[in-house]
Amino acid sequence: MSTEGYDSTKRNDGFDEAKQSAKEAASDFQRGVNDMVNSQENKKVLAGLLAIFLGYFGIHKFILGYTQAGIIQLVFSVVTCGVGSIIGIIEGIIYLTKSDEEFYQTYQVGRKPWF
Repeated sequence: MSTEGYDSTKRNDGFDEAKQSAKEAASDFQRGVNDMVNSQENKKVLAGLLAIFLGYFGIHKFILGYTQAGIIQLVFSVVTCGVGSIIGIIEGIIYLTKSDEEFYQTYQVGRKPWF
């Protein structure tokens, strides 16, 4: 194997291209994560599923920023021995059946804490 003409101090063009490609992929990934975390639809689906499966605890209220309503939901469910969890199930179904825009306007802009 001949090493004539090879200079180990020079960077390989392939290395620079791979490095640039990796930076672009990382940037695209970061944008995707930010879009997912901040999207209206994602909050709708998350709140809806939590309301259906963990409505007893009022976690969906906390996700939407309704701390007081979440505490009321939790206390009501404990006092009624779980019967209050029906409210969570109903709200979860309502959340998931609304359009993204309607959900956003009603629960995030309009700040409507119940139904």
